[in-house]
Amino acid sequence: MVTNITFNAIVLIKISNQKKTKLVIKINIALCLTIQKHNYSIKNFETHINQKLAFLKKSKILIALSGGIDSVVLTHLCHRLKLNVALAHCNFSLRANESDADEAFVLQLAKKLNLEIFTQNFNTTAYAKDNKCSIQMAARELRYAWFEELANALHFDYILTAHHADDNLETFLINFTRGTGLEGLTGIPEVNDKIVRPLLPFSSDAIEAYAKQENINWREDSSNKSVKYLRNKLRHQVIPILKEINPSLLQSFQTTLNNLKDTADIVVESTNAVLKRAIVTMDSSHVTFKISEFKKVNNPKAYLYEVFHSFGFTQWDDVLGLLNAETGKQIFSATHRLIKNREHLLLSEIQHEVDKTLLVSEKDKQVEIPNGTLCFEEVNAISGVNLNTIFVDKSILKFPLTVRKYKQGDVFYPLGMAGKKKVSKYFKDEKLSLLDKENTYLLCSADHIVWIIGRRADHRFRVTNNTKQHLKIVLKT
Repeated sequence: MVTNITFNAIVLIKISNQKKTKLVIKINIALCLTIQKHNYSIKNFETHINQKLAFLKKSKILIALSGGIDSVVLTHLCHRLKLNVALAHCNFSLRANESDADEAFVLQLAKKLNLEIFTQNFNTTAYAKDNKCSIQMAARELRYAWFEELANALHFDYILTAHHADDNLETFLINFTRGTGLEGLTGIPEVNDKIVRPLLPFSSDAIEAYAKQENINWREDSSNKSVKYLRNKLRHQVIPILKEINPSLLQSFQTTLNNLKDTADIVVESTNAVLKRAIVTMDSSHVTFKISEFKKVNNPKAYLYEVFHSFGFTQWDDVLGLLNAETGKQIFSATHRLIKNREHLLLSEIQHEVDKTLLVSEKDKQVEIPNGTLCFEEVNAISGVNLNTIFVDKSILKFPLTVRKYKQGDVFYPLGMAGKKKVSKYFKDEKLSLLDKENTYLLCSADHIVWIIGRRADHRFRVTNNTKQHLKIVLKT
């Protein structure tokens, strides 16, 4: 209704020069916006649930209840609709007596509404220090981890949070000021796996109007007034100015979000089409992409961003440069790395394991190594030799054998050759990627390589006509 009246008003203003007509139209628009702003009844909420979130009516629900106005109103609304809900309250121990008073309030509310409630106390400050993150991030991580734990243990289908339209605008502005891609400008999702936000279409003003209309009490968080946090600074200093400039800011913002989401759908579709052609292999260690597929598109940098930004990469000129870099060039994020390997990009997770040498005694039948299991068996004859199976003369071996990674300067005598070869040269000739090299292990007897495991055995330990002890070694992956 607001959109139509606003549109008609613009048309009438353009075709009329009478001041009186303009004034009447402006008054009608203002009145309509005021009605929209405060029109928040149980019927509005019920209609939204029926149209968009009907699955909640047959679900077991956990409501995140802080004691603030938004979560308290959400609790009352769900209770009035007779949804199957329980409550969960986090005491972050950040505001001393005030935090304890919040907990007492929600316990009393649960008793009044005859609802089950779960409470949990956290040492948020200690968690933030231990995990080197902000208090806000610590509280968020603790909160959602506990909600997930409760939901899994007690079989809740969904977790409801009380985010609303103003929260959505604040999140948009936070992402905008910090720098983001399209996904950071499409707002908070209404449904994200088990997390559902039923109040997202409604403004904070409308929620407050409903609370006052229904004589609902709530708790005020004193920290919400502090402008030392970016979100509060935007809430108290920036957004009021924007609303003064445009009284229908939230409605305009929702239109913008809808347009951005439509564009995001196109981006996802286009990116998926490129990925379908670009991904060569995908396993537990890495994903291989064809560089040529990124070079074919008009804006490779944009596609590289869409594919790799979720892995923490930020230096997009450097990522773009990988397409034409020399083999072996790497770029790191906090959690992942991209490696140029000839005509491919390799994406892998950064592993923080300490390199160590594993020992194999003469009595061992099986030994776990990082890329599989080595199995040892004495046999009478050779059969079924392949990359993962070798036969050696056991009498030549010096136990304990060792399993380790390649070191600079390593040499071996490839089976079938009389001469020696640097392991690094073997890797190069075999065109192993940096990841392949890092994930290749050597089986050694004293200082001599017996087997580049899964790749090539050493000629010096081969079985001959004089061999009396045949040892079969198999790599099982």
